[in-house]
Amino acid sequence: MSSSTLTAPRIADVLERLGVHASNSGVSTGTQWKKGEGITLESQSPVDGGLIGSVRSANKVEYEQVVATAQQAFLEWRTWPAPKRGEVVRQLGEELRRHKADLGKLVSFEMGKSYQEGLGEVQEMIDICDFAVGLSRQLHGLTMHSERPEHRMYEQWHPYGLVAVITAFNFPVAVWSWNAALAWVCGDVTIWKPSEKTPLCSIACQHITAQVFKRNGVPEGVSCIVNGGREVGEWLSNDPRIPLVSATGSTRMGKAVGATVGQRLGRSLLELGGNNAIIISDKADLEMALIGCVFGAVGTAGQRCTSTRRLIIHDKVYDVFKQKLVNAYGQLRIGDPLDEKNHVGPLIDKAAVTMYVNALNSAQEQGGSLLVEGGVLSGSGYESGCYVRPAVVEARADMAIVQEETFAPILYLLRYSGDIHEAIAIQNDVKQGLSSAIMTLDLREAERFLSASGSDCGIANVNIGTSGAEIGGAFGGEKETGGGRESGSDAWKTYMRRQTNTINYGSKLPLAQGITFDL
Repeated sequence: MSSSTLTAPRIADVLERLGVHASNSGVSTGTQWKKGEGITLESQSPVDGGLIGSVRSANKVEYEQVVATAQQAFLEWRTWPAPKRGEVVRQLGEELRRHKADLGKLVSFEMGKSYQEGLGEVQEMIDICDFAVGLSRQLHGLTMHSERPEHRMYEQWHPYGLVAVITAFNFPVAVWSWNAALAWVCGDVTIWKPSEKTPLCSIACQHITAQVFKRNGVPEGVSCIVNGGREVGEWLSNDPRIPLVSATGSTRMGKAVGATVGQRLGRSLLELGGNNAIIISDKADLEMALIGCVFGAVGTAGQRCTSTRRLIIHDKVYDVFKQKLVNAYGQLRIGDPLDEKNHVGPLIDKAAVTMYVNALNSAQEQGGSLLVEGGVLSGSGYESGCYVRPAVVEARADMAIVQEETFAPILYLLRYSGDIHEAIAIQNDVKQGLSSAIMTLDLREAERFLSASGSDCGIANVNIGTSGAEIGGAFGGEKETGGGRESGSDAWKTYMRRQTNTINYGSKLPLAQGITFDL
């Protein structure tokens, strides 16, 4: 590791406490770890470019062993009462509280987000565990009146079985927990395919989970991880033994997963790209709007699926707000994300830096004007080559690059001069539909934005930014975002199958719809 002399020892101690070592198997069914005879994944920190550790991934034989163990575990796990399953998840939340600081540091160092955001991600894991505990006593169905006398109808929900969870690098632990905690209380077992860019986080989570599960006698195979490359995702997507595949990542990846799973009539939960916008009305509180816009655009170095990509600003406040934005960007501190004085850490790798540079070049070629210049940083503290300056571009809504999602801190400023309908039309005129927001103190504008003729996104906020969703609400989006819903509300239904039951407690057998059938 090539940055400060403090960083390497600090992370080494963290890894030791989390049970993560320099060379790890990335294949586990719980307490048992396979050799990992597939490809070797090297985890390089974007913070300093150093090698944190290597992970041995699964080959096809080991994958088959994991699936077989998971299948066997499901047969027992589904018979546990849901509140008992919830108690196990409650204890996992407590264990995560004890490991919050260390796991937050590992997330920060392996992925590159700020330490505060790393802590926030672990807090999301804790919160979803708390949510799932309550849910374990509320998995409910409905009762219906039958048209036949002395009959009763109701519906109930049963676990699916094996749930594959494919996660992306930008939230290396939280998104897994959103799926796993709900799936487990529902009676499912999970097989996690983490991002090959952040494998060490998955190993740490598995160690923490295994400790809790072992204390409670949870069957081996309820929590599995299978690290590896693209081929592991293909194995999971093609596997008819896995009825549900939850995949988070790019729209391109999601289309491939959705087509493959759909071909075998399986189910997929897709959380894909976002091209999120904030409308700045001429009736907005500009000081409050500024905070939401800047954090939304530069938080996690613009690598959140909910990151703010576009600002749609009314002409009357455009120049004033533009100047506020320039001033705020001038105060941003870029550097080691474990240093809590810094606002912005690195991009995940040099490939992401290349995409960032190409997007800025395209924006200028298409007529955009750099308001806050970007660029790749070099020199002391930036040796990894993954640090870039957040950029602001004055642009037009019809520019091709504005229609795309670039996973980097690039913010496009767009003007509107008419009423709220014009702004909403600009907001909706992209292929993605994840998160959206409006800054306004006008009740009619706010309600119009939230109405059926308003934002077409799965998330629509008023006077807060596009990023930072709470676990209590269902998370997901429409259009090329995939239509999936995770986390709160009734997202639990995604992990269960519905069954309708009719019971005849009389002495006759009348048929529905008045049909007669006499023998």
